[in-house]
Amino acid sequence: MTGYDALGEVYEWLISDARLSPAEFVASFDDVIAPLPPNAHVLDCSCGTGQLAVGLAGRGLQVVATDASETMVRRTAELAEKFGASVRTLRAHWHELPDHLDDGTFDVVFCVGNSLAHAAGAGGRVAALESMARLLRPGGRLVLTSRTWELVRARGSRLDIGDRLVHRNGRDALVVYRWDIAPRWEDEHHIEIAIAQVDAAGPVLVRSELLSCWPFRYDELEAELYSVGLRIDMSTFDGNAEDYRVVASRA
Repeated sequence: MTGYDALGEVYEWLISDARLSPAEFVASFDDVIAPLPPNAHVLDCSCGTGQLAVGLAGRGLQVVATDASETMVRRTAELAEKFGASVRTLRAHWHELPDHLDDGTFDVVFCVGNSLAHAAGAGGRVAALESMARLLRPGGRLVLTSRTWELVRARGSRLDIGDRLVHRNGRDALVVYRWDIAPRWEDEHHIEIAIAQVDAAGPVLVRSELLSCWPFRYDELEAELYSVGLRIDMSTFDGNAEDYRVVASRA
């Protein structure tokens, strides 16, 4: 796993305008949240800077938020404090989750924001899915979002420079992605993300991080979910769409 410790300080520039507030972020998962009983237990195991976790707590849910990045965990705790939300935060990799949390605890586990591709290859990915599945109660659901890696690989190595400035915290920034696409699916790929904060009256502040990832085909993910005892209830996968959501339940 790579860390996001540098990008964690400026991660808000990578969140879409429509999901920037906790209320807006959690609203995009209303179809999953609405059927939950009061005080349901929910895990956000790739919490980022905490918008989803804090939004879930704002709905009255019992929320645990974890991330492999110390910076992300700290920022989630800071956001929870800002909103007066009760969120338990914990730094942990996916394979470490059962060391800290009891099996069969959660009604829903969220793993969103393309994070699963940072698990090291098929073995690491299955280990991560197995950990998440263990933590679900019978009938509990895993909610996962991912880029459509079939499209990403088809476009090859490239440089993507944002076509507009993104405004956050009184400053503008330009976001740049550099994609290093390996020859084979199973090889380690790299994404370098740079955020250049610009100010007409001051210097340009650049933060960047080189991230490792191991992309996967949708049919691989489907088979891996079944292999850890999860049944797919809903999928928005479309080979021509940029990303998709999968909801899978534990038997």
